[in-house]
Amino acid sequence: MKIVGLYEYLPIEAEESFLDLTTETPKASGHDLLVQIQAISVNPVDTKLRAPKSTVEETPRILGWDAVGIVTEIGDAVELFQVGDTVYYAGDVTRPGSYAEFQLVDEHLVGAKPANLSLEEAAAMPLTLITAWEALFDRIRIDPDADAGKSLLIINGSGGVGSIATQLAAWAGLEVITTASRDETITWSKQQGATHVINHREPLLPQLKALGFDGVDFILCLHNTDAYWDAMQEIILPQGHICSIVELQNPVSMSLIKDKSVTVSYEFMFTRSKYNTPDKVRQHDILTKATQLFEAGFLKSTLNQTLTPINATTIKEAHRILESGKSIGKLVVKGFDQDDRKTN
Repeated sequence: MKIVGLYEYLPIEAEESFLDLTTETPKASGHDLLVQIQAISVNPVDTKLRAPKSTVEETPRILGWDAVGIVTEIGDAVELFQVGDTVYYAGDVTRPGSYAEFQLVDEHLVGAKPANLSLEEAAAMPLTLITAWEALFDRIRIDPDADAGKSLLIINGSGGVGSIATQLAAWAGLEVITTASRDETITWSKQQGATHVINHREPLLPQLKALGFDGVDFILCLHNTDAYWDAMQEIILPQGHICSIVELQNPVSMSLIKDKSVTVSYEFMFTRSKYNTPDKVRQHDILTKATQLFEAGFLKSTLNQTLTPINATTIKEAHRILESGKSIGKLVVKGFDQDDRKTN
């Protein structure tokens, strides 16, 4: 099968940062599905895992953790899917990724593709959708019935996770405030359902007060936790909840967190698959529920740009775009080309 792989972890401008290669097509067993990839999404986690370091792989590493495709083979323990099903998923960071013609993925991490979304629109969603869903409903534990009307601040609302988190929070009945600093990101964030948008390059609390907020009930931090830590302590209301997807790099003061009895948690969407937790089927359930919400019109894809085909040149371009720090929504790469490939 054709793959886009790497042996060395190089700057994206390097000629061999990604290579067009071929390798053996894997076989499905146990709870695995073998999926023929039709489209993939490229995420910031891809660029972080490719970041330059001295490691050299003996066999090519395949990145990529978003895909939509057709199930072509199932393991003997599979119960949730059949050959011929079209599925979408974010997969498992400990296994070969989706920059490949075929990929093995545990059925418990997979959902049926929403019928009303194109291949590109569906491929854009799994990783950011699961991240946002887990952050809001599993970590912060927002209850749409009990918490309707409460306030949520999303720092970096126009990125992939922020865009779908805004939609999910609005669906759950929250008053959603996002941050953005450019005209195009402000417009995009409002299109996702933000009630208010404030500028993350300026002090946050005065902007919130100008909107009539003395603080917020919940905060979802999607960018540079260190930079916003003090502001978040100040903004969060007593007994509120802060969730971040970005690890702290330096020691921080927790005095206001303690004084306000605030809960702080992290979200990493690969936790369930990486540690094979007993509840990893939760990701199948999340994608299944999301499919219902897409098909009912409550959610929409956050796709903003599509590149083609899936090859080393295009993947390099996708990584360059993400590393610019100015991407909005999601970036998808669709379809393999028919060029001859190097064999590893």
